[in-house]
Amino acid sequence: MASWYGPPYHNRQAADGSVFDQNALTAAHRTLPMGTIARVTNLATNESVVVKITDRGPFVAGRTLDLSLAAAKAIGVYRAGVAKVKVEAFAAPVRVNADPGGRWCVQIGAFARESDAVKLKEDLLRRYTTAKVIEFPGPTGYWVRVNPKFPSKSTATEVADGIHPKDPAAEPYLIRTD
Repeated sequence: MASWYGPPYHNRQAADGSVFDQNALTAAHRTLPMGTIARVTNLATNESVVVKITDRGPFVAGRTLDLSLAAAKAIGVYRAGVAKVKVEAFAAPVRVNADPGGRWCVQIGAFARESDAVKLKEDLLRRYTTAKVIEFPGPTGYWVRVNPKFPSKSTATEVADGIHPKDPAAEPYLIRTD
């Protein structure tokens, strides 16, 4: 499932460091490497668009991709808001000295109250003494992120499997940081 985003993120910094332009053909994905070129096809209309992965998300359960406003309009996702899509990744940029398995972390969110995120952060700091644990405001509330000392996908998966927050909106999931 894909959704789209635009305002209020237009002209704000994306995860890759660029400025998000809602009128460019870009997308957010949780795990594809930054800079990956992908074709996204709306399965209901068979319309396709080629996008560049510049951001992380979506942060809603059951969704795989957040398209920019322009990309959503190009394949008929804009009015519906969400659509079933096929994502085909074609190329990722070559990174010198990059870990071929990627660098991974666990993100948990979104908490309506900052105090709930801080409480989880403090609990996780006690449990994962070698990890970097941060709390920050996110697009839909307050977030917590665990960056394991060894940022492999398997380590991040173990961490995510061990986190069971009381808030159902605070589902842990893997994020690729590179």
